[in-house]
Amino acid sequence: MEQTPLVSIALCTYNGAKYLSEQLDTLVNQTYKAIEIIIVDDCSIDQTVDIVNSYAARYPQIKVFQNENNLGFTGNFEKAVKLCSGEYIALCDQDDLWDLKKIELQVRGIKDHIFIYHDSEFIHEDGSAMGKKVSDIMNLYRGGEPEVFLFFNCVSGHSILMKRELLADALPLKQSYFHDWWLAYVATNVGTIDFIPQCLVKYRQHDSSDTNILRRQRKQDKHKLSSIQKIERIEQWLAYCTDFPKNKNQKVIDQFYAAYKKRVGSYLSFQLSGLLFRYRKTVFFIRKKSKLNMLNYIYSQIWGVKTKKIFS
Repeated sequence: MEQTPLVSIALCTYNGAKYLSEQLDTLVNQTYKAIEIIIVDDCSIDQTVDIVNSYAARYPQIKVFQNENNLGFTGNFEKAVKLCSGEYIALCDQDDLWDLKKIELQVRGIKDHIFIYHDSEFIHEDGSAMGKKVSDIMNLYRGGEPEVFLFFNCVSGHSILMKRELLADALPLKQSYFHDWWLAYVATNVGTIDFIPQCLVKYRQHDSSDTNILRRQRKQDKHKLSSIQKIERIEQWLAYCTDFPKNKNQKVIDQFYAAYKKRVGSYLSFQLSGLLFRYRKTVFFIRKKSKLNMLNYIYSQIWGVKTKKIFS
């Protein structure tokens, strides 16, 4: 008799009482029954802990952990996945709505891939439909080319079902960068990824969200990065990539990092634009833009930080 593998759902909470019950209902009612739900609360001060404890009292598959000190978004996710015991691990946000067949379809579809993700439907903060999905604004990628994820990302954390073995290479997570992007980069270096074109999550969008995936105007723009800060942030990301010990194409990653580092410390960076043009089919796969837009992006990378500081 074939065994049903255990799936661990890692749910991180922080002051999420407003939408948490709706999300939990979609987890405990999954058609795939071999699940455990690991909830790690990061020092909430609202009713979040009361809600998760009330669900844990009714559903034995739920295990609740409370942090003594606030670990932050990435640190909390790292703790949560370390507490998971399943063969597969699914990442979960506290305010989305899952299709009840999400885990069943992902377990069926993962096969030899290291992780599988899916398309998602955007909803407003109040739960109403926005009439858009992730694949409307970016191309979803399947395969094993890590260069696809050097500058762009199409994988949302809530959509990931990964094999536990990925953690050996992906941990520790990068505290100053998105964990889903890092997981995608690592996964395509050590294996391949796949996606399900069906929307299996209703992805709630908030005006104050850090990801701001739809590039909507925020009510508060105090977190908006300057162009120079964005460049420095990408340099840090490429440093993480080049330091990964299992890069499939280490020479190429090193070239991109060296070129970008030169851009940060100079007035002009023809080397970076040249690399982007040479590897454009891979690097720009996710970006759903015209060829002219792509060329404009490549051209814009010529200008170094020193030049930008003159005009900023």
